Amino acid sequence: MAHDHHHQGGHGHHHHHGGDNLKVAFFLNLGFTVIEVFGGLWINSMAILSDALHDFGDSLSLGLAWYFAHLSSKGSDQYFSYGYKRFSLLGAVINSVVLLIGSGIVLWVSVPRLLNPEPVHAPGMIGFAILGVLVNGFAALRLNKGDSLNERVAMLHLMEDVLGWAAVLVGGILLYFFDWPIIDPLLSVLITGFILYNVVRNLRQGLQILLQGTPANISLQEVRRRLELLPEVRSVHDLHLWTLDGISHVLTMHAVVEGNLDLEEAHEVKQRIRDTMQDAQIDHVTVELEMPGQECSQEHCTPDLSNSG
Repeated sequence: MAHDHHHQGGHGHHHHHGGDNLKVAFFLNLGFTVIEVFGGLWINSMAILSDALHDFGDSLSLGLAWYFAHLSSKGSDQYFSYGYKRFSLLGAVINSVVLLIGSGIVLWVSVPRLLNPEPVHAPGMIGFAILGVLVNGFAALRLNKGDSLNERVAMLHLMEDVLGWAAVLVGGILLYFFDWPIIDPLLSVLITGFILYNVVRNLRQGLQILLQGTPANISLQEVRRRLELLPEVRSVHDLHLWTLDGISHVLTMHAVVEGNLDLEEAHEVKQRIRDTMQDAQIDHVTVELEMPGQECSQEHCTPDLSNSG
């Protein structure tokens, strides 16, 4: 991935630092995941293996976030006229699919073990859990200094990992003192359930955006109401609102305005519409102005059902 560095020239030192933090967290997590898989197999603990899956998911999402952070900072070009912001979503979707498959495999092995649990090497489990808390705690503290959204998200992931390992630690201590081998597959199912819950939530958000859904925090009715409050605007139709990545929104619309405006006045109306939308976090606004009576002279104009009558 070293070849990506020349994109970064213009972004100043700070962005680099964020990338470095993601990079450190990525390699820490990845290295640790590999150790966990071997450890989990050796200790015969499904809980450790499902935590390994959790960590693998995190290192994957950190790696993809790190890679796509470079990519999504590229502006628009002839291939992607809206720029590369959506590529970070692609990362999230890839990550979700990998975690879904992994969770399926873990549950496939864990659930039968609920019925006939196998003995687990408790001291090994305790040792691993302590290591897990330390490694992820260290990575989380490093990222805590960062202020980019990517770093904040990564930090939350790592805090979740710390909690996951704390649960395994408690499980290991209980196993050490009591002969309850069922604790291990039980923990495994709980951790995997938690992973799946997050995956489904992320997938729903990602797909909502990829399918050109309206941004979750903006109501189309509210946008319409605010536009029609403007004195020059009689009505709006053909309103389309979508989001590139959940942060940067795009709106296209037709507005019917009073009589014959000259170009100067038309420009002012458009500017006012843009300012109104700026408050609603909509950056890209494309406006088509029409006079009363010519609303739908164009063939492509679809009748707007939402405010008929």
